Amino acid sequence: MKESLKPGVEHTFRYRVPEAKTVPALYPESPEFQVMPQVFATGFLVGLIEWACIRAVNPYLDWPREMTVGTHVNLSHEAATPPGLEVRVRAKLIEVDGRKLTFEVEAHDGLQVVSRGTHQRFVIDLQRFNERLQHKAASAA
Repeated sequence: MKESLKPGVEHTFRYRVPEAKTVPALYPESPEFQVMPQVFATGFLVGLIEWACIRAVNPYLDWPREMTVGTHVNLSHEAATPPGLEVRVRAKLIEVDGRKLTFEVEAHDGLQVVSRGTHQRFVIDLQRFNERLQHKAASAA
C-alpha cells in the first residue's frame, strides 16, 4: 500500500447494463428469479460498486500482489434500471484505517439515483490470503 493512499481518492466508473445483469440472470436455477422483472439486479449492482472502489484504489497498491476484498456493504437500491441504460458509479475514499478502507458511493442511471451508501474493503496480500484459504479448504475436507 502506497503512502499516497489517503481519503479523498475518487473514481467514477461507467457501465452499460446488459440483459445478462438483470434479476433473472442472477440465479438462473431460481424459478422465483426467472419470473421477476428484467431490471439491473441488486446483486450485480453491489458487484459494480465494488468494481468502482477497486478501480479507485488499485493505482495506490502493489497490484496484483496487493488487492482489496469487500468486507462490508451498506447500500440502498432506490430505482429500477432497465438494460441499455448506463450506470455511473462515483466512489470516494473517505477513511483509511490501517488496511481497512471506507468508501462513500453513489450510482446514477442518468435519470435517477440508483444507489447510495458506504462500502468497506480490506487490503490483502494475495499470497498470504490464498495460503489461508487453502488451509481452510483442507480443514473442511
